[in-house]
Amino acid sequence: MIDKKTRIARINKMEQNFDVCLKAEKELSCALENYKNALGGFAELAAYYDGGDWKEDYEADEAGMLVTVLKKGVLSQDGLYDLLTANKELTVEMLKLLTEIAKRGIR
Repeated sequence: MIDKKTRIARINKMEQNFDVCLKAEKELSCALENYKNALGGFAELAAYYDGGDWKEDYEADEAGMLVTVLKKGVLSQDGLYDLLTANKELTVEMLKLLTEIAKRGIR
């Protein structure tokens, strides 16, 4: 049997854990929903970049064939590549996290 002071300290620690985990779960749930909604966009961007259309559009922009007021962040030299690379790295991190959760038996 533990004493009252030890029990209170344990409950306080678990309450702190509870608050942190509750906040993290809510934030991750929201982020995952946003990410799921963006998956189609990631697929379209990857096909655009890998299929050659990006290069054609980039070259047209470099040749001055596009209007200057057009938003063209997707045509930046590294922007789209970096986004797609970061997304791939993120998926690897998610897999590692899921493996860790499974190893720890966290439900």
